[in-house]
Amino acid sequence: MTLDQKQVRTREELKKVRAQEKQIETMRDRRKKIRVRLIPVWVKVAIVIFLTIASMLVGTVVGYGVIGNGKPSEALQKGTWTHIMDIINKK
Repeated sequence: MTLDQKQVRTREELKKVRAQEKQIETMRDRRKKIRVRLIPVWVKVAIVIFLTIASMLVGTVVGYGVIGNGKPSEALQKGTWTHIMDIINKK
């Protein structure tokens, strides 16, 4: 609701109109700043961590089973990982 300068006759009236407009804008801004979070931040962090671990496990099983021509169930066994670590650390 802005008024043209033609409708306002004096500077005082113009100042009053501008002050009213600023009050209306601040009231709108206050209403917009209130935010309700549906999912808390800690739940979002937990979901990201869970999805990261799950994707790593699925990638390991697919990589070992499909690409590596091994049994997918062997990808998560401790013996497989000790063998891989022995090959990596071999001097």
